[in-house]
Amino acid sequence: MALPRPGYCLAEPGARASDNAQLDGGRVGCRGCKNDGSEVSHLLEKADALYAGFKTKEALNELLKVLQLDPQNHEALSKMARVYVDFGDLIPETGSDWQERKLKQYAIAEEYARKAVKADPNGTWGHFYVAASLGKIAMQSSIPRQIDLAKEIRTEVEKAIALDPQNGYAYHVYGVWHRKMAEIGQMSRLLSFAVLWRSVPKGSLEKSVEYLQKALSLNPTVISHHLELARSYAAMGKWQPARNSLKAAQELPIQFSDDPVNKKEAQQLLQEIKGR
Repeated sequence: MALPRPGYCLAEPGARASDNAQLDGGRVGCRGCKNDGSEVSHLLEKADALYAGFKTKEALNELLKVLQLDPQNHEALSKMARVYVDFGDLIPETGSDWQERKLKQYAIAEEYARKAVKADPNGTWGHFYVAASLGKIAMQSSIPRQIDLAKEIRTEVEKAIALDPQNGYAYHVYGVWHRKMAEIGQMSRLLSFAVLWRSVPKGSLEKSVEYLQKALSLNPTVISHHLELARSYAAMGKWQPARNSLKAAQELPIQFSDDPVNKKEAQQLLQEIKGR
C-alpha cells in the first residue's frame, strides 16, 4: 500500500518552504511547541534543519539526543518514525534480502510511532505514522496480510484526520487505502472467493479520488499526491484526468528524497496509458 512521505511538515516532518504556513509560530510538526531556548528545543530545531537538507542520518542522531533527555518527547518520537520510514523507502529493491531489510526499518518506524501515540494520544502525527508504517509493511506483504492490517490503518488515519483536519498527508493515506481495498474487493468478487475467509474492508475508487483531491488542496506541490491521484483515475478508466495529474507531477520541483522515483513512476505510467 503506497503511502506518502511528508517531508518537512511532520507534514512525512523539519521545514520545506511550502509547509511553513502551517506552523503558526510552532516548530515543524508541532504547532503548539515553541522554541523556548532549551537544549531539547535546540536539538529539535537542528534535527529539522538536517532533515530539510536530506541529511536523514544526522537528523536521527539529534533526535536520539532529545530522547536521551526526554524519552517521552512525542515530537521526537514521531520524527523518529518518519526517519525509519525514509530508511526503508530508500533501500533499493535489489539483492535477495531487500524485502526483509525494508520490513525491518518499517517495523522500527511502527514502534516509534506507537510510542508517540502513547506519549501524546491527541497528536495527529503519532497516529499518522502508525498508519504510514503499517501501510509500508502491507506493501511488502501478502494480500491476506494486507487485509489484516487494513482495519488498523483505517482507524489510525481517521484519528489523524480527526485530530487535525488540515493534515493533507493523512488524506493521501486514506485515498490510497480506499483504492487498494477497492482493488482487492473487486478481485475477490471476480474470482468468486473469500481471501482465506477474511472480510475485505469496503473501499471506493470515488472516495479514493475525493481524499487524494483533498490532499492536493492542502499540499498542491507534493508530487506523490498527483501520482496517486493519477493511479486512482486510471483504475476508474478516466484516462485524461490521469494524464493531467501525471503531467503535473512531472512539472513540479523535487522537494523530498523519494521525488525522483515518483517522477520516474509518473513517466512510466504516462507511457503505459498513452493512447487510451
